[in-house]
Amino acid sequence: MELDQLRNFLRVAEFGNFTRAAEAIGLSQPALSRSIARLEEELGQPVFERQPRLIALTDAGHILHDRARQILALVDDVHREITDDGETGTIRLAGIPTIVPYFLPPLLREFGQACPEATVRVQEDTTEVLLKQLADGETDLAILARPLDAKHLDFEDLFEEELLLVMSPQHPLRDQTEIHLTDLDAMPFVLLGEAHCLTRNIVQFCQQKALQPVSVERTSQLASVQELVTLGHGISLIPAMARALDASDRRIYRSLAGNQPTRQIVMAWNPYRFQSKLVLRFQECLRSFVQNHPPKAPGHES
Repeated sequence: MELDQLRNFLRVAEFGNFTRAAEAIGLSQPALSRSIARLEEELGQPVFERQPRLIALTDAGHILHDRARQILALVDDVHREITDDGETGTIRLAGIPTIVPYFLPPLLREFGQACPEATVRVQEDTTEVLLKQLADGETDLAILARPLDAKHLDFEDLFEEELLLVMSPQHPLRDQTEIHLTDLDAMPFVLLGEAHCLTRNIVQFCQQKALQPVSVERTSQLASVQELVTLGHGISLIPAMARALDASDRRIYRSLAGNQPTRQIVMAWNPYRFQSKLVLRFQECLRSFVQNHPPKAPGHES
């Protein structure tokens, strides 16, 4: 069993299609098929179920899938540990969609100036996916938001961020001096899908205050939430970091009076995986960046 066979197997499993996997790897489809066939011959059973329009994992394929990821992660750890100099190499950084486009760019610029020879590969996905990747050793570091439920991972709180009310300029509450959560009762909310932790943050906060937000629309991107609010589809609660980058005058942002909704941003990693000097250096850069650039609420109204 060769490492390239395992890598090819994982790519086919990822795409569910030999043609697209071959294009991504840079092999011809016949060469990729031969690689998988040799792997199946060595294992003595098929790892893929060939269907007319879909390639699905067999029971043996599911077992191999988990083990192949672990094996390749360990091989990668060995290589990184031997070549670790704290200056060069690759950091596999991940974050959730409501953090990556707003928080990471200035952080990456600052780290790039300190470590110009290092490479940072960024992946954006939901919390559930990223926690699994951390556990499997596919990601070195992730920036997430609580609540988090994961064993065998370490979490370090970075900062608490306010969630701001966003509404259209025509909204009835636009001229109200103070807006309380109770003022939002029965008003339609535009939220992200249930897989996003920001939605859980919002729903949990409202439920703690005996308010059940009425979700009229769900979307997958924060920018879409903002645009739907602009069109008068409802209101929402938006992280301060997203509001800070919104230069549009088509939306009004307000801090809620009283106990304001917030979310806790954390750094997460797997303490059982090799932590390179470069990753540790990035962690220190992240801590310093947060200390020198504390999040600021932009005020009561834009």
